[in-house]
Amino acid sequence: MSNARVVSTSLGFERPLVTVDVVIFTVIDERLCVLLVRRPDGENEPFPGRWALPGGFVDVDRDASLLACAERKLMAKTGVASPYLEQLGSWGDAKRDPRGWSCTHAYFALIGQPARIGDGDAPAEWLPCELAVRRRLAFDHNGLLNAAIERLRSKVEYTSLPAFLLPEPFTLPQLQRVYEVVLGRALDKSAFRKRMLDADYLEPAGTVTGDHGRSAMGYRLRERERATVFPRGFKSGE
Repeated sequence: MSNARVVSTSLGFERPLVTVDVVIFTVIDERLCVLLVRRPDGENEPFPGRWALPGGFVDVDRDASLLACAERKLMAKTGVASPYLEQLGSWGDAKRDPRGWSCTHAYFALIGQPARIGDGDAPAEWLPCELAVRRRLAFDHNGLLNAAIERLRSKVEYTSLPAFLLPEPFTLPQLQRVYEVVLGRALDKSAFRKRMLDADYLEPAGTVTGDHGRSAMGYRLRERERATVFPRGFKSGE
């Protein structure tokens, strides 16, 4: 996109640049990871070669909504549709993009490890969140990433969100481990099992191979449109 600002001929004021960024989480090797892409090199590119969150400009011809844009960007970067996609918030000011006044609408997505990453245009990599937050990301993406991690961890305390980070079917020990990875602390096995089954958001999916090659009951979500909210959060040590 050129450096020229877009002016509304009918209203007579400059339009800001409008983008959508997606913070895409997964769990790899028992670590919460986020997808980063490398910015292109070029004389007119902002933050050339810097790592950033996936995203880009809203395409008024293809994107009927901000959500549609987020879904398109997610599919382009991972090849999958997210089982969970939530709007995180909006950021905008005159300095976040050197090309002009810019606002971005950020989403966060939860997926199992996709078969591929990247869209062929730029290198991409999954990076553990504790490493990603220490990188100097493009634009204001460090702030977006920190906000997404905080939102995810706060909601995990009282919702079923970690289930969206697992391919189905999954076992209860596998689900508990993902909760522990995101929360960063251990949970009591019997209390966790009771909490998950009492919430009635899982349905049996037959016997599967669980941890250490043992047979175990597999589960899948009854509903994938939204996360289940528990009546209370996890207590320390629960």
